[in-house]
Amino acid sequence: MKLWSIEGNTQKLDGGAMFGNAPRALWTRWMQPDDLNRIPLACRALLVQGLNGRTVLFETGVGAFFEPKYRDRYGVVEERHVLLDSLRAAGFTHEDIDVVVLSHLHFDHVGGLLREYREGEPHELLFPNAVFLTSRPHWERACNPHARDRASFIPELPGLLEASGRLQFVEDGRADVLGDAVSFSYSNGHTPGMMLAEIHGQPGDDGRPRGGIAFCADLVPGRPWVHLPITMGYDRSPELLIDEKTAFLADALERGVSLFLTHDPDVAVVQLGRDERGRYIPAAETPALKASALP
Repeated sequence: MKLWSIEGNTQKLDGGAMFGNAPRALWTRWMQPDDLNRIPLACRALLVQGLNGRTVLFETGVGAFFEPKYRDRYGVVEERHVLLDSLRAAGFTHEDIDVVVLSHLHFDHVGGLLREYREGEPHELLFPNAVFLTSRPHWERACNPHARDRASFIPELPGLLEASGRLQFVEDGRADVLGDAVSFSYSNGHTPGMMLAEIHGQPGDDGRPRGGIAFCADLVPGRPWVHLPITMGYDRSPELLIDEKTAFLADALERGVSLFLTHDPDVAVVQLGRDERGRYIPAAETPALKASALP
């Protein structure tokens, strides 16, 4: 099994929104904003070759589907489809992908499913040979969004995924196409039904997998959010998210599971530790994965 961190289009978003109710004096210790109070964010995917015999992409980033006026509004930096360039640099094309795992359907995590914007032309789905996996509860949210998060979804995308005939829902924490190599759990604090995927390491003496890597999605989008009280203004239920994150990080630390970070601008993977006060901290950091072994 080999792993790559695949960079997608970057964004610049308001730092206050990304750090919820954390004071500016606190979050600027971790990330410096520009003169518009925006901070740089990655939209990173995880590519795994040889996962249950398949080539699997976890998420696709924001992509380049926005028309220019919306690209500026939502802080998408590059005009080109960076994810496709990054796949090529790793030796792949989007046609090579067998499975695309979608933790949730917010545009900054699934926009890369679509071809780059072309004036006057409808959206077009890429990844013609892939099965698309997501959770049924989140699918229902995406098809019937609340007014609070309607702008986070791409209205045309559910129809395109259904029309592909390759949409599948993860049931009971398992997907048949990935077998027992990956398990899924769910988080509702950011958005209903968000899936957290764990690629399993070797079983320990208690039979539970140790090592491995967890795709954190927006439960822990980057290193600053390892701190338990830090949430985003985009989270549906910050208190619930903190409770979910508390249990998630405790389990990851106990079993030595590494965390894959989608939005951290500089680091793809961290291992957890605790500081002298018992707070979670990134104990080891990996900027990028390049045909790497499973941690």
